[in-house]
Amino acid sequence: MPTTPPPGRAAPPGRSDLSQRIHQSRRSHRSHRSRRSEASGAPGPSGSPLLLLALGHACVDVYQGSVAALVPFFLAERAYTYAAASGIVLAASLLSSVAQPLFGALTDKWPMPWLLPVSTLAGGVGVALSGVSGSYALTLTVVAVSGIGVAAYHPESARMARVASRGSHTAMGWFSLGGNLGFATAPLAVSAVVATGGLHASPLLIVPALVGAALCLAALRTVNARTTTGRSASAATRPAGKDDWPAFLRMSGAIVCRSIVFVGLSAFISLYARQRTGGGEIAGTAALFVLYLGGAIGTVAGGRLATRYGRVRVVRWSYALTVPAVAGIVLVPGPLLYLFVALTSAGLYVPFSLHVTLGQDYLPRRVGTASGVTLGLTVSVGGIASPLIGAAADATSLQTALAPLIALPALGWLLLRTLHEPAMPEAATSEVSMSEAATPAADPAEAAASEAAAPDPARAVARAPHRDTARTTGT
Repeated sequence: MPTTPPPGRAAPPGRSDLSQRIHQSRRSHRSHRSRRSEASGAPGPSGSPLLLLALGHACVDVYQGSVAALVPFFLAERAYTYAAASGIVLAASLLSSVAQPLFGALTDKWPMPWLLPVSTLAGGVGVALSGVSGSYALTLTVVAVSGIGVAAYHPESARMARVASRGSHTAMGWFSLGGNLGFATAPLAVSAVVATGGLHASPLLIVPALVGAALCLAALRTVNARTTTGRSASAATRPAGKDDWPAFLRMSGAIVCRSIVFVGLSAFISLYARQRTGGGEIAGTAALFVLYLGGAIGTVAGGRLATRYGRVRVVRWSYALTVPAVAGIVLVPGPLLYLFVALTSAGLYVPFSLHVTLGQDYLPRRVGTASGVTLGLTVSVGGIASPLIGAAADATSLQTALAPLIALPALGWLLLRTLHEPAMPEAATSEVSMSEAATPAADPAEAAASEAAAPDPARAVARAPHRDTARTTGT
């Protein structure tokens, strides 16, 4: 027979109403678990576009490393002088680095996602045509076109990667890792192509550009669809914060110090390892491989460490670690050299992707400009300083020329010492997204059923974990 509820208690909701609330609770739980996966960098809804962007980044940065890899073949087949070969490398690297902030400023005013596939193709076409003609002027021109293509790619791709990563430091680390791997594999790609038919086979180097352009198009479709329909739309429309130029400039100065150390070691570590270990060509190649391999690991580790300890703190630790590591390279002879090369590589690469996101958060109104400076302009200084290291080595010794590199990470640490952790735009958006997901929109029929249902106790049951709800209702 029917019973009436005790005074002060609402009547229990109907079974269909409870089932509806349980379903909403489970959906909210799955949405929250997905957001936690994205924040930790684990595979989730954002994983697919991030993977596509990282692979596309690798394809583009093949062309950053290809020009230097082509120099020995220019010397051998075209009898270029060292000065002429250096001019080609400078045309690609310096023009690319200086142009990147300009493209960043443009993307700050007008988002240009179409730049990703177009710039990828431009970077590939320039390198692919570099071996076709023996004309030095034409070679210089097409290599410059490649440098402009690379410059146009990075600011916009960093912005898109930030959208796809939803603020995950680990995810941005994977994006940066793609570029590092592309740069490191460039000599292998160039050697394999030139071995098939000399410099005249250079058009085959267009293949990574074609693959990269296809990956960029696929990534853009995924990111744009999610931005239009998903939670990141609120991030895209949220007003930007205030630019902190003093903090950004101090961090940029630290990146310059890091760049000089990395470029200097990249240029001379192979030769120096032969001298310090008494080995031959294999000893030098092994040292360079350790330098690049440690970078691949450090880039990903930096994102995970930053998630736990904070970006600024991890960047400071990295610069501090690099000081004794570089000192070990310069001062310690024998096989221990490789240990210090690995430590140096970690110290230089752990903050690599963190520089990009910190720059974007210090200049939230100029994300493209920040990306262009952190990825381009500051890196060019390392390329300019490298000939100075070589000249000092000619005048004294390679060990003496490399010794000043010990002080540069310490200078970078001093510049970073007073930096604060900037606010992340995705943090506020995440809280709004959680509340929106926890109260999904209902159609009119569901709204009417909800109004007819009992108030607080029923909602408390629906908000409880679904296994507790099942025990309460006896299902």
